[in-house]
Amino acid sequence: MKGVHIFLADGFEDMEAIATRDVLLRGGVPVLTVSISNDYLVESSHGLQVSADTSWADLEVMEPGTDAQDVMIFPGGMPGSKNLAAHEELMEIMQDHFARGGAVAAICAAPGLVLSQLPGLSGRKFTCFEGFQDALIAQGAVYTPEPAVTDGNVITGRGAGCAVAFGLAILGYLKGPEAVAKVSAGLML
Repeated sequence: MKGVHIFLADGFEDMEAIATRDVLLRGGVPVLTVSISNDYLVESSHGLQVSADTSWADLEVMEPGTDAQDVMIFPGGMPGSKNLAAHEELMEIMQDHFARGGAVAAICAAPGLVLSQLPGLSGRKFTCFEGFQDALIAQGAVYTPEPAVTDGNVITGRGAGCAVAFGLAILGYLKGPEAVAKVSAGLML
């Protein structure tokens, strides 16, 4: 899947989606929000109604040429993470995207529920909301309780309070430390 996409399911965690999007846009990274339903409106776990940039029905999946600069982002939240993980077509696209060398990023419950559906994560370091690490540990991945962890083309964040760090980790992966420093300074971090 070409480009940078944040996938939104009903019940997504507000901060994890919105702060990540904001950090990436401040860093000059074009990013699209995608509703995983055919409706553009998605409701967060706290009742915020968000109009996604595109809906599942209108999403164009352009697989040829997918590389490490293409990122699929999965915010956490409940039941948002469960809804993402239960979307079979999305999980198939994610698996193909990753197999082609694309990057995946997930925060909070999403690493354990969504990224655990990827093969080949043995030995990879990750973080997530405490209590959601078991599925990845069972595959041989290595849990660390850091705010954000980048291991190759896998980027993970711990939870809502780490959403800015997660966004900065994705930005650093895509554009390097200079972009992170510039956005961090603008955010007074």
